[in-house]
Formats: sequence, structure tokens, C-alpha cells
Amino acid sequence: MTEIYRVDVEITAPVYDTEVTSRVADAVANVFPNADLEEEFGEIRAESHSLDHFSELLHRQEILDTARGEFFANREGDTFSFALKKQAAFEDRVNFSVGEPDELGEIAVRVRVEEPTLEEYVDHVAPPTEDGRPIEG
Repeated sequence: MTEIYRVDVEITAPVYDTEVTSRVADAVANVFPNADLEEEFGEIRAESHSLDHFSELLHRQEILDTARGEFFANREGDTFSFALKKQAAFEDRVNFSVGEPDELGEIAVRVRVEEPTLEEYVDHVAPPTEDGRPIEG
């Protein structure tokens, strides 16, 4: 049975005077290729309804536990949020921004889960692991 996921993903990234807008847009598109991007003055905004490619990157980089920790640490009700480093995203990699804010600003991501539960969706995007391998549910 195929699960149906209903999620809203909001992505924002500042564009500073020292940056090229298209490079920031590329960084967002590399990690969220199916997002609808809009360029505004000093900011890239994007919206998506899937984290499938992002999930593939987490699996490929073997950082599922890190991702789960970030998602659950920044949870409010049916929403979780996280920040990513722009430079890593430009290179098609996921690098969570924790601690000191990055000097170029971060890609801020906010995910609201309508269906199923937030926990089930996180398990879909970044499944629990044992000895570094995803546990099949």
C-alpha cells in the first residue's frame, strides 16, 4: 500500500549583496528540485509538497540519525523546521546548520505535516537506524 503524504514545505534563503541570486536559487533547487522557486529582492522563497529528493540525499550521505535529531529538536505541533548551509546545498549536499548562524545565512525550511502524523512522515524521510542502517518498518 502506498502511503499518501500531505505536507507543505516552505523554504526561504536570504540573498546578500555579495551573492549571486541564481547561485542561491541553484542551492535551493539542488536540495529541493521539485520546489516552486520565486526570487524576491534579497530573498529566495520556495514551496514544495515533497521531501523525496532531500530524503535520498540523507540516505546517500548516511546522516539519517542527524536529520531525525534536527527534525524532532525543532518540532512544534504538526510542524518541524531546520536550517541548511547554502554552500553545501550548492554542492548538492545536506549540511545542517547548528550553533552559530552561517555568515551567508541559511536555507530555512519549515515542514507542516497534515497526513499522516509528523512521526510517520519523519520515519518516511529519515527512517530510524540500527548500526547505521535504516530499519525497515
